[in-house]
Amino acid sequence: MDFDYAHLALMEEREEEEEVSSSRKAYRKQLAETMGLNRTRILAFTNKPPSSTSLHHQHQHQHEPPRRIPQRPERTLDAPGLVDDFYLNVLDWSSANVLAVALANSVCLWDASTGSVTTLVTYGEDQGPVTSLNWAHDGINLGVGLNNGQVHIWDCVTKTLLRTLQGFHHTRVGSLAWNTHILTTGGMDGRIFNNDVRFMSYPVSTYKGHTQEVCGLKWSASGQQLASGGNDRLVHIWDRSTSTQWLHRLRGHTSAVKALAWCPFQSDLLASGGGAEDRKIKFWNTRTGACLNSLDTASQVSSLLWSNNQRELLCSHGSQLTLWKYPSMVKMAELSGHTSRVLSMTQSPDGCTVVSAAGDENLCFWNVFGLPHTTAKKTVPKAAHEPFSHVARIR
Repeated sequence: MDFDYAHLALMEEREEEEEVSSSRKAYRKQLAETMGLNRTRILAFTNKPPSSTSLHHQHQHQHEPPRRIPQRPERTLDAPGLVDDFYLNVLDWSSANVLAVALANSVCLWDASTGSVTTLVTYGEDQGPVTSLNWAHDGINLGVGLNNGQVHIWDCVTKTLLRTLQGFHHTRVGSLAWNTHILTTGGMDGRIFNNDVRFMSYPVSTYKGHTQEVCGLKWSASGQQLASGGNDRLVHIWDRSTSTQWLHRLRGHTSAVKALAWCPFQSDLLASGGGAEDRKIKFWNTRTGACLNSLDTASQVSSLLWSNNQRELLCSHGSQLTLWKYPSMVKMAELSGHTSRVLSMTQSPDGCTVVSAAGDENLCFWNVFGLPHTTAKKTVPKAAHEPFSHVARIR
């Protein structure tokens, strides 16, 4: 748009009524011819010339080498006794850079900073095997779900048992999810309980919607919405601030839904993955409940992880991992290293490394999301002097 010429054209009628000197008219005529303003349109659209800044970024983009994605694991650890059960969640990486893995009746801790391995606890046959693990946000307290329906909370610094939650689930607890001081548990009985760990009382709320085993639980980053997936092929979205009635019941999968992942760059976007009879990744708008897209992976989807740095999604399906570009869902890389189906994945606290656990009793580490020195590292909280001292207590 040329505002100078627009003003000139709009003022022409007024000039006919006013006396304008001949020199003034001659000047305007010469200006119009020089600037190419002898036209009838006031508004005209042309291509904007590239600025020096955009040219600089374009030059940088052209010369920036593509990120190399290693298609083989950088490290492999033995995991003897890892239970080959699709419905369990037996792997989690803490904000303190400690990996917890359930090996049959034991919980083992691998410190990524030192490479040391310790056994936190070994349960008896009347309690085990361990069926789920999830770290609290402080990187100190670990929730452990058991086959007998109990849930234990451990302080992994002092290696002491802080709390035993029992009497709620009567069958195995296959999924756990922390939300500050709330530990959410999902059982084979189809029930979901929210437990306030600051109190010794019963659960503060119960979510009823699944008719079969709850095998996936994930709180959103804001802590306001919970996604649950079950063997009944359903995904539920629960709103913490409203009631115990589901906000959305999402249908579309034709098999068990274990893999759930909230998008880090779009708060109302959820990815879910279906089991062996479904094999699809679906994307949902949790504000409206609409299914935005569906992709067939051709094998059982066990885990989904979003990149914290790029618009990318990592999927474990069958015996491999596949990295996809979102939202085009163009396949960026296929990662092979396991000889049997992948059961779980978890992400390092710096967001760069992913570890996968499979039925071949191996843990594979992948540098799939970039290098640590190019990624903003998360701050590791300091150890608390007492259990759950990082949350406000109610008298």
